[in-house]
Amino acid sequence: MLLGKASPEDMTLHPIKYQWAYDLYQQAVRNTWFPHEIALGEDVRDFQAMTPDEQHAVKFLMAFFNPAELIVNRSIALGVYPYLKAPEAHLYLAKQMWEEANHCVSFEYVLQTFGFDREQIFKLHLEVPSMLAKEEFVSQYVKRMTESTLDIDTPEGKRDFIRNLIATNVVMEGVWFYSGFMVALSFRQRNQLRNFGSMISWVLRDESLHLKFGINLVTEILAENEAVVSAEFADEIRNIIIQGVELEVAYNQDLFPRGILGLNADYINQYVKYVADRRLEELGFEPHYNVTNPAKWMATATDVHELVNFFEMQNTSYEVDSHAHKVAATAK
Repeated sequence: MLLGKASPEDMTLHPIKYQWAYDLYQQAVRNTWFPHEIALGEDVRDFQAMTPDEQHAVKFLMAFFNPAELIVNRSIALGVYPYLKAPEAHLYLAKQMWEEANHCVSFEYVLQTFGFDREQIFKLHLEVPSMLAKEEFVSQYVKRMTESTLDIDTPEGKRDFIRNLIATNVVMEGVWFYSGFMVALSFRQRNQLRNFGSMISWVLRDESLHLKFGINLVTEILAENEAVVSAEFADEIRNIIIQGVELEVAYNQDLFPRGILGLNADYINQYVKYVADRRLEELGFEPHYNVTNPAKWMATATDVHELVNFFEMQNTSYEVDSHAHKVAATAK
């Protein structure tokens, strides 16, 4: 069983039972990168030439992403890692925690290099109602992961583990982060912030693996613990994702109160709903929003349709050692 308290028998890597977890670990190691390898001088000049609304969008993204990476890291360390038995899953989560820390340092590097008032930016996530609402949403799950001990041997404890993982991995990393990535990469589409865009592409590549691991984790646990599955629980999981989308829609209105050239809140929110439908499908649900992808250019970064095969794809950018059962369906 994947979920449970590790025993002495769980302290050796071989034989590997969950090959997908080990494969993702190996890919994550090959993807290792460091923020200070990216020169941002050109991007600073781009930023200085931007309109106030464009500058606001960049700062607003930084205000969310900087604390968000640490929130995710804490949730993994205290709310996911302790409840898994498989050593190969522990290997991947250890690398994921390093990556979340690396992302936090990367955004700190951007704040320092661009000369932002960091105290002012750090305050935004505690002062802007839409950003605060997102943090309150995810905090209710993170607190249950970090301040309580789940009775992982009971069906309700297993359900709580899955609820928490859906909120932090699928909603936060798989919907909210993708929304921000699309905005950040849209500047590169207009030949602005190109090096910052490269950094975001590397963050996105990491997060795609995080999401793949989380969805595999959910479906594997459900397959091994059929007693926790019910139509009511499936509806609850679906509603967590939909609530997360509603919060992101309000956030994006504050991100782009007037819009900029080629980008506004409605455009971003259509992309958010498109991504959310993909997440629902990956968990076995029918799409909820049934919207088209307005940002097909994002396929050049990481198309969400390709996510399930991500670790088999050839990396064309930075890579170290370059040589080197569904929620809804089960409930029916």
